[in-house]
Amino acid sequence: MEKCCLLISANESDQMAEKDLEIFTGVKISHSTLHRLVKRQEFELPTSKQGVQEITLDGGKVRLRNESKGEGCCWKDYKAVCFDNVYSGAFFQNNQDLIDWTNSQKLLHPMYCLGDGHAGIWKIFQEIGDAEQRQEILDWYHLKENLYKIGGSLKRLKLAENMLWQGKIDEVINLFKEMRKKEFKTFCNYLETHRCRIVNYQYYKEESISSIGSGTVESIIKRIGLRVKISGAQWNIESVPSILSLRCAYLNGQLSI
Repeated sequence: MEKCCLLISANESDQMAEKDLEIFTGVKISHSTLHRLVKRQEFELPTSKQGVQEITLDGGKVRLRNESKGEGCCWKDYKAVCFDNVYSGAFFQNNQDLIDWTNSQKLLHPMYCLGDGHAGIWKIFQEIGDAEQRQEILDWYHLKENLYKIGGSLKRLKLAENMLWQGKIDEVINLFKEMRKKEFKTFCNYLETHRCRIVNYQYYKEESISSIGSGTVESIIKRIGLRVKISGAQWNIESVPSILSLRCAYLNGQLSI
């Protein structure tokens, strides 16, 4: 019965879980009891038996209830990580636990680390594994999105896209060197910041070396959001880690054992 309660609570609001449980089992368990049940759980994070070769990392958001009268709710970030599109975890204001869990895995050599352009993502990656085994890759779709923010000639942008697809950073900079637009200077700085993370995406794709985007973890964040962002949901700050842990346990298949 407890596992049944957790399984439903991982997918629905406590209020809806209360109603559905009574329909399914004939037993009435209050939503407050379900909430307390979730909060007292301690799910052990899974370990990859095969070893981890690809890690994707990104941030999600959760809406927090403001305890001060007259103050609206606020959104806060959490970090989510995915190993080889198999196991995932989400951590609220606790990057160290994310780092420790990742480092506790058998990290293969090479190990491919994918993320968008956010500096916080790469700061975390610096604490995972060691520099010799870690190959950092900037998300191709994020790179392409930032390229098209420059604007101007679509023909030139398409040519630049083809160059970046092959990892030709200097050629792209030379292509736009006569431009004085602020957008290009911003993009140029972006390229320099992530120069070591911009690979020959075409080669990586054709040879199936690794993914070229962080879509796996973005998908996980969307699936986590199906629970934490249900209509009208606002969380007390102390409840966020437990609901993230429950939702990830469900996504990792730990509630079906």
